[in-house]
Amino acid sequence: MKPLINTDFIKTPQILKITAFALISITFFYLGKHWSNSGYQQLLFFSTPQNSISISPNNDKSFNITSLIPLIQSDHPPTEQAITPTPPSIYPPPDESPLSNPNRTFGIIDSDGKMTDDFEVGEFDPDIAENWGNETGIESASTNFKVRVRKYELCPGSMREYIPCLDNVEAIKRLKLTEKGERFERHCPEKGKGLNCLVPPPKGYRQPIPWPRSRDEVWYSNVPHTRLVDDKGGQNWISKEKEKFKFPGGGTQFIHGADKYLDQIAQMVPDITFGHHTRMILDVGCGVASFGAYSLSRNVMTMSIAPKDVHENQIQFALERGVPAMVAAFATHRLLYPSQAFELIHCSRCRINWTRDDGILLLEVNRMLRAGGYFAWAAQPVYKHEQVLEEQWAEMLNLTTHLCWELVKKEGYIAIWRKPLNNGCYLSRDTGAIPPLCDPDDDPDNVWYVDLKACISRLPENGYGANVPTWPSRLHTPPDRLQSIQYESYIARKELLKAESKFWSETIAGYVRAWHWKKFKLRNVMDMKAGFGGYPICNSSHLALFQYKVVLLCHINALIVDFVRFAAALIDQGFDCWVLNVVPVSGSNTLPVLYDRGLLGVMHDWCEPFDTYPRTYDLLHAAGLFSVERKRCNMSTIMLEMDRILRPGGRVYIRDSLDVMDELLQIAKAMGWQATLRDTSEGPHASYRILTCDKRLLRP
Repeated sequence: MKPLINTDFIKTPQILKITAFALISITFFYLGKHWSNSGYQQLLFFSTPQNSISISPNNDKSFNITSLIPLIQSDHPPTEQAITPTPPSIYPPPDESPLSNPNRTFGIIDSDGKMTDDFEVGEFDPDIAENWGNETGIESASTNFKVRVRKYELCPGSMREYIPCLDNVEAIKRLKLTEKGERFERHCPEKGKGLNCLVPPPKGYRQPIPWPRSRDEVWYSNVPHTRLVDDKGGQNWISKEKEKFKFPGGGTQFIHGADKYLDQIAQMVPDITFGHHTRMILDVGCGVASFGAYSLSRNVMTMSIAPKDVHENQIQFALERGVPAMVAAFATHRLLYPSQAFELIHCSRCRINWTRDDGILLLEVNRMLRAGGYFAWAAQPVYKHEQVLEEQWAEMLNLTTHLCWELVKKEGYIAIWRKPLNNGCYLSRDTGAIPPLCDPDDDPDNVWYVDLKACISRLPENGYGANVPTWPSRLHTPPDRLQSIQYESYIARKELLKAESKFWSETIAGYVRAWHWKKFKLRNVMDMKAGFGGYPICNSSHLALFQYKVVLLCHINALIVDFVRFAAALIDQGFDCWVLNVVPVSGSNTLPVLYDRGLLGVMHDWCEPFDTYPRTYDLLHAAGLFSVERKRCNMSTIMLEMDRILRPGGRVYIRDSLDVMDELLQIAKAMGWQATLRDTSEGPHASYRILTCDKRLLRP
């Protein structure tokens, strides 16, 4: 009988080879497992997956990098106010900034790229209006840990009308000279001494009266100051009746009303044609801005300016009425508007000595006045025959003659001059004529903290700025000065201005539908990063909302550059509002284009406070602002300033990249705003999101 197992088969070479390979494989597996668990992590195939990471080939090698980076200065431990750190920016921090402390694990990335815990945030309390300030903090949980955070407290009641850069008493006291109006200019708080609380409204604050009723009346409780009533009541500026201030529409030189006054100017110089040739006006020393208020019905945008002087609340009254206005003074620095911005500059008893210092203030008027534009002066030297006043009139005539201005008309108490269309008259003057022409390299559009210059700003030889179309066609016509805007690379600017209007038209129409703008009393609007004059734009009869997302492909050294900017598209949504387009100093200066298109704009640095009163805007829009400015200053600085200038009941729309949104959401909640983070129409995978916020009516 044969055995069941064939031993000869087992002894065959094939079986022996298979058995040997299996034994060797098992041996190497256990050896590899042993080495991996013993710390030999370079053998990645056998590393333990739960607790291991990939090791750099440079592991355990040392390098001397002290010559490449600065030493760490800060060793402060994190505090309980810290929150979850913001994901790092895709942009590197400035070269001069120190690296963050590697031992610090929680905090906020500040403008220098360092981790900091100097930041207070919190969540919205539904009872915030009743017991604001009674609680010291709340608990906030994240995915992995809990931290204690604090909400912002209310400022003292004495700060209800606080304008940080104009109410800096300490800086003003240190001024060596004040006779030229230096005390009325910007003197911002030093770093670390800025606003860190929420400016409260006055007692009894009420929702503002909507436009157009607000042109004629506002609540006394919102601007509880009667000095102007006492000083100017007899000149038909303002009166008080029970719970309201009334505005009859008069002024010092037009006590019978601004409407009749505007008619008189139009009759004196028919070519002015309000709302056609004349779209942009600067009203200097505006009072309560009745001139600007009544010009709106003529399709004119008037920027009303006045200093915060003895009549310090005049601009506050103007903005409460819903009229475009800013606190500004003719003193020692250029105003924050571009060259050739206004077709008409108006001064009615504005109390400015135009001829002082070789006419340096009137030269600033000349800079801002469009070629062929008009200067209207209503003042006592025009019509009174007292010796002192006659001498002032003679000085004015002499100065305007040297400026090559033509006295077009003098009638009653109004004199109107016209600026030349080109440099021909300037160049034909005698050698050494005063005032001289500015140097060819002087940029008349450079206005941020630039001193006044006692010279005549040259007009462009190519005629840019002189030949803008009439309104409203100028709104959609790419202006000549679009070609002078400086960019990092050459682009087809006119194509950029016109591109993709349909995209933003549909987007803004979606805003109106989704967020019920029809129910929102929209009047004073600010676009905090305006570009070419984008979002939204309104006039006195309708809302024109502008904003384009423009993607322009530029071929540079075989690379494709994605170039995004704002332009404009008009959609009539039936709102009565106006928009101040703010051009940040951190970007390209597009102010000349804004004014050539018939839109209001101003230069500003959002790392500093804005020159306006608290509670003056109904809607603030910021698209792409924070992702740029956070490299320069804390985002909380900008958000607190937004809270200061936003009216109770106002709204904020922030459209920005994902890496700033979580931090902005927490800041908004810490300020007591109702805030919601929303996906865009591109869905949850888009590179940006929208933060919508409502500021509640806080009680003092």
